[in-house]
Amino acid sequence: MAGFKLTTKMTPKGDQQGAIDKLTKNIKNGIKSQVLLGATGTGKTFTIANVIKNTQKNTLVIVHNKTLAAQLYSEFKELFKENKVEYYVSYFDFYQPEAYIPRTDTYIEKTAKQNQEIEMLRLSTINSLATEKNVIVVASVAAIYASVAPEDFNTFRIILARDQKMNLKQFTYDLVRLQYQRNNVDLSPGTFKKKGDVVEVAPGYADDYYLRISFFGDVIEDIAKVDVLTGNVQEKLKLCVIAPANEYIMNHDRLEESISRIKSELIETEKKFKLNDKLLEAQRIHERTMRDIESMQELGYCSGIENYSRHLELRKAGETPYTLFDYFKNDWLLVVDECHMTIPQVRGMYNTDRSRKETLVKYGFRLPSALDNRPLNFDEFNSKLDNIIYVSATPNEYEIQKSNNNVIEQIVRPTGLLDPIIEIHPSKYQIDDLVVELQKQVDKKEKTFITVLTIKMAESLTEYLKNQKFKVAYLHNELKTLDRAKIINDLRRGKYDVIVGINLLREGLDVPEVSLVAIFDADKPGFFRNDKALLQTFGRAARNANGRVILYADTITEAMKIAIDETNRRRKIQEEYNKKYKIVPKTIVKPIFEDLKSKDDQKAVEAIFHSRNKPNAEKTTKAINILRKEMLEAAKNQEYERAAYLRDLIIDLEGQIKQSKK
Repeated sequence: MAGFKLTTKMTPKGDQQGAIDKLTKNIKNGIKSQVLLGATGTGKTFTIANVIKNTQKNTLVIVHNKTLAAQLYSEFKELFKENKVEYYVSYFDFYQPEAYIPRTDTYIEKTAKQNQEIEMLRLSTINSLATEKNVIVVASVAAIYASVAPEDFNTFRIILARDQKMNLKQFTYDLVRLQYQRNNVDLSPGTFKKKGDVVEVAPGYADDYYLRISFFGDVIEDIAKVDVLTGNVQEKLKLCVIAPANEYIMNHDRLEESISRIKSELIETEKKFKLNDKLLEAQRIHERTMRDIESMQELGYCSGIENYSRHLELRKAGETPYTLFDYFKNDWLLVVDECHMTIPQVRGMYNTDRSRKETLVKYGFRLPSALDNRPLNFDEFNSKLDNIIYVSATPNEYEIQKSNNNVIEQIVRPTGLLDPIIEIHPSKYQIDDLVVELQKQVDKKEKTFITVLTIKMAESLTEYLKNQKFKVAYLHNELKTLDRAKIINDLRRGKYDVIVGINLLREGLDVPEVSLVAIFDADKPGFFRNDKALLQTFGRAARNANGRVILYADTITEAMKIAIDETNRRRKIQEEYNKKYKIVPKTIVKPIFEDLKSKDDQKAVEAIFHSRNKPNAEKTTKAINILRKEMLEAAKNQEYERAAYLRDLIIDLEGQIKQSKK
């Protein structure tokens, strides 16, 4: 394949071309770190796509949550239809890490529910980076967590060629060594089937085809790529590579040395516990470790095997673990999207993980080497980087300083939409003032977001507005996915005119029907009222041609001034652009994302909302089955944002059933 190729009829507009040219030129001139300061709705993804095309570098796009990662993945896949675009996030639908709480003497086993579709996508990512030249990966911060060593992944592959001499029995043994399981009934990803001289292998990273390898004696006679659904041969292959079935690979060639190292550490750890008269801890670590060793020797696996990764990979204590970054090698590009959120999350992962594991080690639940199964610390993260572009409408000082003030602005929106008008209203009689403003909104059939600082204020304001006959809902962090998504969609459909929230009205919540954002206590100090948070909140009204923001405050704080001045600056730039090109701003038209595909499905789940106190287990189970079927279908159709949404609904409903049984 001849490099990265954009497959779109779109052309750069507004500030996009200037940003593309500057970013590309800086990379080619050896400038390693840059900031793309792009206002909401200016097409930052399209700009980055053009930079990838111009520089021809393998690219990792990292973002702070799965939902945004899925959205970006879909966009890049559409822009680069002829290239490999991969999706790499945590493969757990549900994850409760192993932990110990000394205060209550409570040990919590690791509980995890893996998503096979996402696990397959992760494996596909690693395989593409190991075998392809032009790859784009969209990832969550799961990218900084330990992964299989590139050397192991490259070593544990089977290369097959037509007319190649190969013993059939040895071939099936090699498949098992690569974690493939024999299954003559259901050929799902990560399994193989043998019948006579024919072996069918379903790669762990694909579910739309399998490989059919036909032998004649000890010679490979034919290799075919077969469609899973129809059974038709898609392609005859002269050569193919079978990668491991799972992301984690047990290297049996060094298992003996690994276990020797584990036993040596166990002896030292027991000795220390006994010297400090911690006999319970000594017994606990001995029994657990020996049980795990026995399991590894017999089965090649044990529960929590990742805690022994330092020994299994023969790494030194404290040595940096292998991660997805190691597959990019040299001369690549990292794009940190929503960097004002993503960088702090990356920075905090290491300390959070270490604190939990130190407690487990202290009380004899894990060997000290478990501390080396960890995410990268921030220094290690930075040491892995080559070329980096920080992307945000509100970058932090860290990103700006790290880039030596190489800040490229993308302020103009091709749609012509302006940043909202900012008004400051006094806090005295603010409720009465708000009621007047809301009535204007209702008369115009436009929607409103209201953000406050406390739960009590949100609840009281919601109740008051209901009494004033406004159609209002309260959106808070205790609401589960099912409720939250439904409220947002109900606002867009017209069931509500107003939503009251605390910190849920910021990045990632784009509702074009909202033309007014009202911010209470705008002059109060704190994280939710700093200049970055205010700018992000202002952005919720930037998708509507009539966008306005009302700040209820008695003084203008420094944070307010910075946010207002920056908004007015961006608005002026857009106004000049609109005047020059005679553009009339129009509200974005965005389809309403349906909760479920069919009306019958919607009714099945809707019924649950009206029986919260006494959930109907039969109806809930029926809804779960419907949702699970839709989730798998969405995943197969590569609608990963929808699949993730449906997955969260299933978890929510399963929780309701468990709660009703208590």
